[in-house]
Amino acid sequence: MNPALPEIRATRRNILQAGGMGMLGFGLNHLSAFGSPMPKAQIGLGKAKSVILIFNGGAPSHIDLWDPKPDAPSEIRGEFKTIKTNVPGVHITELLPQMAKRMHKLALIRSVHHGHSSHNGGMHWATVGRPYRVDSTLITPSPTDIPGVGTLCGWLAQRDGFSKGVPPYVITPFPHCDSKVYLTPGQFGGCLGNRYDPFVLDDDPNAKTFRVRNMALDSSLTPTRFQERLALLNHMSAAARPITSPQTAQIDIFNEQAASMLQTGKAAEAFDLSKEPEKVRERYGRHSWGQSHLLARRLIEAGTRFVTTVNGPSITWDTHKDNFNGLKNKLVPPMEQAYAALLDDLEERGLLESTLVVWMGEFGRTPKINNDAGRDHWPGCYSVLLAGGGVRGGQVIGSSDATGAYPKDRPISPSDIHASIYAALGYDYREIEYRSADGRPVPLTDGVMIPELF
Repeated sequence: MNPALPEIRATRRNILQAGGMGMLGFGLNHLSAFGSPMPKAQIGLGKAKSVILIFNGGAPSHIDLWDPKPDAPSEIRGEFKTIKTNVPGVHITELLPQMAKRMHKLALIRSVHHGHSSHNGGMHWATVGRPYRVDSTLITPSPTDIPGVGTLCGWLAQRDGFSKGVPPYVITPFPHCDSKVYLTPGQFGGCLGNRYDPFVLDDDPNAKTFRVRNMALDSSLTPTRFQERLALLNHMSAAARPITSPQTAQIDIFNEQAASMLQTGKAAEAFDLSKEPEKVRERYGRHSWGQSHLLARRLIEAGTRFVTTVNGPSITWDTHKDNFNGLKNKLVPPMEQAYAALLDDLEERGLLESTLVVWMGEFGRTPKINNDAGRDHWPGCYSVLLAGGGVRGGQVIGSSDATGAYPKDRPISPSDIHASIYAALGYDYREIEYRSADGRPVPLTDGVMIPELF
């Protein structure tokens, strides 16, 4: 067996967990927080068909957005006032008036935490659900990486016969990274093989010249002629001496995927934002983030399983200095505009119930304001939001302590959020494994789904 190739195996993990061993990755903190493992009937809720992950690269301040501390000292409380939402008893900051009107759609988790405080290390833990071997920004992807939640959702889609004529997993506009030099490990195929790499836009969808190249047939080539050329290529390949290697197998797979997208024309249609009325584009915002959110909606509508839209580029939300002006004047307005438009648009089109929308960063920011009127990295506690996809809105799950430093109750890990994503998509995450680069079986996630969400 080639250990780089994925393998699905049914396991007895639920039986082992029932015995209290937790031997396949569920730590004691999960067992104590949630009691016995979930009964199988509660796993794989299955209302969601797709996922949009909105990722704020650089890490937004949870205290200045979703988890205000109005009774804390000024050096922790910060400059922003607290406002009511349309859910009684739930308050957020004045920076988010549009979200306050839509709180009934949102599940706000205020007790997410992990242990890595560097950007790439934090992004890895947030998106892969497991710590990288070192907590560092100076790391890059490799073929041995454990893949992240988006990659695994794309892998599961292909395992199940995905054939929508669009990529199963797309990242827009740019990949997770620190300073555009060090790309975050885990966002590509890794140990599954580059067949499962996401389609990375690597371009600004708001640019006047934006156009995804090589997504459609050349104007001189009709679908019939293209089919004839494919048939000729297959005939010549069959007559040639076969070359058997992992590399040639990957080339064959890429060719098949490319041919499928070219033949249907569905991908070219989905990526063509000029098809949208100007008033819709304005509604999302004529900026990179807004048009990326709109592109995410178009891709989901076309059949893509998972879209990550990175509100960057790079670590834009890294507010070590001038945190309050940066959030108020630069960062939050385009994010909130795009996020609100996406939720409303999905609902109006009847897609919100089948599309899980997740909002997160790699960690939070320090409770105490530094000498540069900024906040520094803080993985000890931060907030994540979910909406759609069968998630019950209008609720807050977990809480932080008086300063927003650590979970006060209901501590939740990134892997628990991933388990909830898989459950929303209909997967029993306890019964699915893949193979690491050295051939070891790896569970889909080490987390436990959050039952309050559903």
